[in-house]
Amino acid sequence: STDFDFNNMSLVKGKRARTFAILSCGITFTMLLFSYTFSDPSLDFFKYASRLSDSFFSKGLCACQQCIAELEGDPWFAERFNQSIHPLMTRENSILSEETFRWWQWLQLERQPANFSEVVEELFQLIPDEVLYMDASPDRCRTCSVVGNSGNLKGSRYGRLIDSSDFIIRMNQGRTRGFEEDVGTKTTHHLMYPESAINLDNTTSLILVPFKTLDLQWIISALTTGTIKHTYLPVMPKIKANRDKVLIYNPTFFKYVYESWLESHGRYPSTGFLGLMFAVHICDEVNVFGFGADQYGNWHHYWEKNHMAGAHRHTGVHNGDYEYNVTLLLQDKHKIQMFKGR
Repeated sequence: STDFDFNNMSLVKGKRARTFAILSCGITFTMLLFSYTFSDPSLDFFKYASRLSDSFFSKGLCACQQCIAELEGDPWFAERFNQSIHPLMTRENSILSEETFRWWQWLQLERQPANFSEVVEELFQLIPDEVLYMDASPDRCRTCSVVGNSGNLKGSRYGRLIDSSDFIIRMNQGRTRGFEEDVGTKTTHHLMYPESAINLDNTTSLILVPFKTLDLQWIISALTTGTIKHTYLPVMPKIKANRDKVLIYNPTFFKYVYESWLESHGRYPSTGFLGLMFAVHICDEVNVFGFGADQYGNWHHYWEKNHMAGAHRHTGVHNGDYEYNVTLLLQDKHKIQMFKGR
């Protein structure tokens, strides 16, 4: 009996030792894998382990390890995050409150604006009137890459990582040709306004960010007759884009982003921040690239040779510092993952 117990104990101890050895090897391999795969210190092993532990507390809102929409235990995020306001315009939500319409018209004043309701009706005769992306469920894990235009993308080699997401969201003059290794090759959604417009391929959804009624008239014109050639600046009279994939950023959501997330700092949000908020509200997991200054503190675009180009950061139009601080806070709260480049 004693020999039997002793043999059993030895067997159990041996199994435990083997299990411990296997676990140790697994952890060591995982640490090495992460250290070699990701040169960016913002995704080191310990941060990954922290995010993994957080996932055990997920309430099954999505199929990702961690869901952006999880509000429990984060009053700051819960106070701001509102899924009842759709990011994209439809016929139904295009009926703006008087307060929202006044705020939106104030962004870029027009002398004699056209009738907003009539323009919207004409617009939705041309482009689809659909409710998109509001399909969150415990079975969905929608991953998104939001790609800003910062010079810190140069030499980052993030291309493959960016392209691995379900949605790849770019904005304004952001381009891929010639920069594929750093910024990727794919684009599923591209945010722009008339004065920043570029041609798109047939598979990309154009998301127009309208600042005035004329912007809605411009997209109608740019997809058909090409008669509008000037807003407050010369604009592309015609644009290459798939009209079946044209979407409109909802002015009500625009105002919500400005007031709830930026607390009315700056005159209005940058396109980059609007793109980030679009992703936060339609995706389950968001990776952010190309935001902020480069390693030398310069604010410029990755395709520019002029490293002193500061865009709108110092003009008072956008509050770049406040936007960046909110973005960092979202990362600290594990709502997004930032890749800071070089």
